[in-house]
Amino acid sequence: MSCNNCTYNNNPNNPYSDCTNNGIHSFGSVKLSVFDWLSNTQLPGGQEYFDCVEVRFKNSRKEYFRNTNKLPLQIGDVVATAAPSGHDVGVVSLTGELVRLQMKKRRIAWENADLPIVYRKANQHDIDVWQESRAKEVEVQKRSRELAIALGLEMKISDVEFQGDGSKATFYYTAEGRVDFRQLIKDMAKAFSVRIEMRQIGFRQEAARLGGVGSCGRELCCATWLTDFRSVSTSAARYQQLSLNPQKLAGQCGKLKCCLNFELDTYLDALQDFPKTDTKIHTERGTASCQKVDIFKRLMWFTYDENPMTWYKLSVDSVKEIIALNKNNERIEELEEYAIVSDLPSHRSSANSDMELLPVEEDSITRFDTPKRRKNKRKKSNKEAQPKEMQAKEVKNANAEPKDEQKAENKSESNNKNNKKQPKNVNKAAELKRTGEEVLKANKELKLPIEQPTQPPINTNQPPKKNPAPEANTNSKKLQQKQKIANTKRQQNPNVRRNLDPFANKVNKTKSSNNDKQE
Repeated sequence: MSCNNCTYNNNPNNPYSDCTNNGIHSFGSVKLSVFDWLSNTQLPGGQEYFDCVEVRFKNSRKEYFRNTNKLPLQIGDVVATAAPSGHDVGVVSLTGELVRLQMKKRRIAWENADLPIVYRKANQHDIDVWQESRAKEVEVQKRSRELAIALGLEMKISDVEFQGDGSKATFYYTAEGRVDFRQLIKDMAKAFSVRIEMRQIGFRQEAARLGGVGSCGRELCCATWLTDFRSVSTSAARYQQLSLNPQKLAGQCGKLKCCLNFELDTYLDALQDFPKTDTKIHTERGTASCQKVDIFKRLMWFTYDENPMTWYKLSVDSVKEIIALNKNNERIEELEEYAIVSDLPSHRSSANSDMELLPVEEDSITRFDTPKRRKNKRKKSNKEAQPKEMQAKEVKNANAEPKDEQKAENKSESNNKNNKKQPKNVNKAAELKRTGEEVLKANKELKLPIEQPTQPPINTNQPPKKNPAPEANTNSKKLQQKQKIANTKRQQNPNVRRNLDPFANKVNKTKSSNNDKQE
């Protein structure tokens, strides 16, 4: 229980003699811990010390006892105190003149003779019995809940506290209404063999006894420092412009959070300078009513009754000015005259002083919408632009110099060398295609007339050639007929797949021309 600055382990007889915190333990923010700021002060004129002490028990229970035997008690001493039956064991939490102030605050008469007394400092036997009874509390709580469920009682047993001597157990429960627990007390007395006492507490007191962590990430206020529980209403959330969501406004106890009252007074003071939210502004276009208020920025949003979708942001001063005009039976034309377009003023960049950087409009509905892309028009434009590009390419190729042809030939030779590693058949087919394509390109670009083959001179010395057999002539005629039929079909059906190899077509044409010459 000692902090880092305390010498509790080294000096057990006087544990708080060298304590810089005046006997207060730094084991967390607990509202039961008190700083004795009068510990080092001396009473004037030989005045006697106050003979009452404050003793702390389990959780937040504190009681006041009279030190009739004038024991040298200090903060943190374990003492045995008087109880209605037997004795109880607790820890001293405060001594001296501060106890008088606390009793006065709680309206407890310290001059009353019926005030319970402190018996003695707890010995080892008292501490052992106290620890054994505290160890049984968890099991007793589970068993008592099972008995309550068996009887069908609508109650929740939240905590159990044993007396220091182990002769009595106090059960703390929460319920929405009155509960008849007479049979439950009988069953628990048989099961635990102790005297039973039932105490009903509220939901806020339950959260204060059990403790926990709130939505803010800190320990609960009721479990650390808050002692008085004031009523909290939903009007506190309305004044602070909070959404009325019960899941966010409710605390761990299920009621409205106590922290809603902390800043309520400051909000009420700020709203005194604002016009009422039910005020209406009269314009020539129509009447407008208030929809939203921003207290920090001193802004108000108004909408026309005819068109509630468009909101106009006005300052508080401008709203007051318009209301003053309406009282004098004067109306403004539109709210746009006083509306604020944006909170951020437009500014210019240092590099481009002519260009203005407009602020982002936060209130625009279509600020996240992306414009749709028109794909069809782009495709059409690309298709129209393609023939123009092809014509330009043809003109460039026609005007090209012979150096480009030499470069192309050199590239073809280098490619042929690289392809020598491939199989022979593949290389031959590739060479045939390339040579055929180059010949066709050269003919198209240069548009040179194809020279007709000249007939060789007739040698009279050579023997005359023999005419071919009639069978060869018949075969060539059949081939010509088949080609004519195929050409007519292609002309009739242009969708028929044509031969894509230009070199193959040229070879066929040359064969047919040779056959014609032979005929």
